[in-house]
Amino acid sequence: MERLFRLRELGTNVKTELLAGFTTFLTMAYIIVVNPAILSAAGVPFNQVFIATILAAAIGTLIMALFANYPIAIAPGMGMNAYFTSVVATQGVSYQVVFGTVFLAGILFIILSLTKFRQLLIESMPTSLKYGITAGIGLFIAFIGLKMSGIVVADPDSVVVLGDLHKPVTVLTIVGLFITFILIARKIKGALFIGMLITAIIGYFMGMLQMEGVVSTPPAIVFFDLDITGVFSNSLYTVVFAFLLVTIFDTTGTMIGVAEQAGLMKDGKLPRAKAALAADAVATTVGATLGTSPSSAYVESSSGVAAGGRSGLTAFVVATLFLIALFFSPLVAAISSLSAITAPALIIVGCYMMEGLAKINWKEFDEAFPAFAVILTMPLTGSIATGIAIGFITYPIIKLVSGKGKDVHPIIYLFGIIFIIQMAFFPGH
Repeated sequence: MERLFRLRELGTNVKTELLAGFTTFLTMAYIIVVNPAILSAAGVPFNQVFIATILAAAIGTLIMALFANYPIAIAPGMGMNAYFTSVVATQGVSYQVVFGTVFLAGILFIILSLTKFRQLLIESMPTSLKYGITAGIGLFIAFIGLKMSGIVVADPDSVVVLGDLHKPVTVLTIVGLFITFILIARKIKGALFIGMLITAIIGYFMGMLQMEGVVSTPPAIVFFDLDITGVFSNSLYTVVFAFLLVTIFDTTGTMIGVAEQAGLMKDGKLPRAKAALAADAVATTVGATLGTSPSSAYVESSSGVAAGGRSGLTAFVVATLFLIALFFSPLVAAISSLSAITAPALIIVGCYMMEGLAKINWKEFDEAFPAFAVILTMPLTGSIATGIAIGFITYPIIKLVSGKGKDVHPIIYLFGIIFIIQMAFFPGH
């Protein structure tokens, strides 16, 4: 085990990696319940999406673990599932046709991942954008934690306001936060995971953790026919491009952010990038044949990294737990449905991911503003991809007008133009 995942070389051990894997899984287990709920609104059978979600996550995460050796988990991405449902509703096509667009996007994704394109994209990204993306993701997931716990709520006269701090879920979240604060301050290993465990126990005795059984037989695996011809007959090329583009930037940005947080980037490069970048591409393609929307690297992986995860063993644990979850769907549904268990971890991890801000040259406006724009936009728009788009647009423009246009890699200009077109003509995508 130590040799396979190079634990000693990465300064970690089996116990730490196991805790990190459990931590990551618990913070992202909600997708097992949320994804079927969203896609079933498009007519896809709930059980079909349930098993597809788990298998896509397990396959993608296993590839990440065994071939890339990174503590990064893969699963069907939030946002893309909502977009999937909206395409079915607005385009007047069946979900089989939309799964055809996901499949085609996945094939293109695999082709791009086997070339040097995505690796070149990572290496060409300016340092300020990389750290800005990391910090932006940190604010994004902290904001998710605050919203899902009710600590902040939407308000028509403002972006958000302080929520009702007397609600049981909010009270439990705050209690969980302070418990985890204490554990971290006392430098206890696996503080995030232990904090979630204690919070879950308190929630159970408060009557908030409702479980309808523990074990159940997993649904049967069914491959259904994709309607790829319907993609062409309905001219859904923009949908294919939207799935491809958003997934590329969601997952690439997340990988950079998590790898940077874990200290795994080498001179601005991501070692074993092809294997890492192929993981979500394969998961997306396989997931389409089973019945789920595109897969992506998960920002919640940063919670496992914060718990000490540094190798593929963390991801291997996550993949194993996803497969085990097939048999424990009532238990997983109960834990993932009580947001107070996972919200404290997301909020604290958001703090951890601010570290890179110290490495941005804030005195140079042409470096500082694009990073600031990314950090500002991600949580306010609720989209990692939108934040990245804003960064790619503002960075080359400011460099050009500063007389430093030659310092920008051509690929940054290319995507700057693509994102301007996308935001001008396809803002909903």
